[in-house]
Amino acid sequence: MIRIPFVLLVLALYIEAKTLSRTQIIMSTFITISTQEESAKYIENAFNIIKDVDLSLSSYNPSATIFLLNKNRHAELDNYTYEALKLSKKYYVKTDGYFDVTIGSITKDLYRFGDDERLVSSQELANAKVSFNALHVKKKRATLDDGIKIDLGGMGKGFAVDRAAEFFRAKGAENITISASGDIRCVHTCKIDVQDPFSDGVLLSFETVKKDLGITTSGNYNRYVESTKNNHLINPKEKKSQTKFISITLISDMPSSDLDAYATASSVMPMKKAYKFLESLGVGYIILQNDKRLVVSDNISKYTKDLVVNNTLKK
Repeated sequence: MIRIPFVLLVLALYIEAKTLSRTQIIMSTFITISTQEESAKYIENAFNIIKDVDLSLSSYNPSATIFLLNKNRHAELDNYTYEALKLSKKYYVKTDGYFDVTIGSITKDLYRFGDDERLVSSQELANAKVSFNALHVKKKRATLDDGIKIDLGGMGKGFAVDRAAEFFRAKGAENITISASGDIRCVHTCKIDVQDPFSDGVLLSFETVKKDLGITTSGNYNRYVESTKNNHLINPKEKKSQTKFISITLISDMPSSDLDAYATASSVMPMKKAYKFLESLGVGYIILQNDKRLVVSDNISKYTKDLVVNNTLKK
């Protein structure tokens, strides 16, 4: 049994055949790829794909397309950046504007998460420009209005996982797991222990029952300035950090980039709207609310089995 901690989930892989795992630091996190021994020859290629995605979508790397778009207000788009920005429009519409990549004016310019972080005043937040309509994409060229910055952190790791998974599928490799912090693609049977973010205990555990499932977690305790009241999950409509949910874990066979974006968006929605939205998607969900109430979706058995919940938690 291999235990791989990431954000909220501790992942244990149960595979009959011998497996090999490799880990690299890419996209500012640990990326772990596990495959059967006969497919291990493809692992380095998959890491290179993830590196290429990072070189397209990063807002930190001075050579990345998104970094240059933020800096120059215009950029010619490579295939990954073009696809990601087109998807971001889909997510913006699907989530009623709660997934908005133009929160970069807050995450990058104000809080500066991951780079010289600072506290932000309410006036600075009120003055920040957030408008998806200020991003213009046409024929693989993008421009930004003044004051706008792009942050693809709400979908980027899921997008990278999808690209690597596509590569393995094209090679006929079926028994793989790609883990990128809070985003996992589990193509075989996995056992998941959901860890209490405030202790060493386990909230619940389960095994997946379908092949090629994505498991994505979005939490407000992973990146913040001084306290979780100043976390990286920004409500683009109110222009402030969300505090209603400690974590949201989604499980589905939809693309990992979709799950990543929808976990991000639902985290910043009003609570009733978030639950209604997730029900409309048909995903399995495990939600830890800010009042520490654990909520598990009614359809969880569609994706998992042997669900065990810590009996000290309210359900």
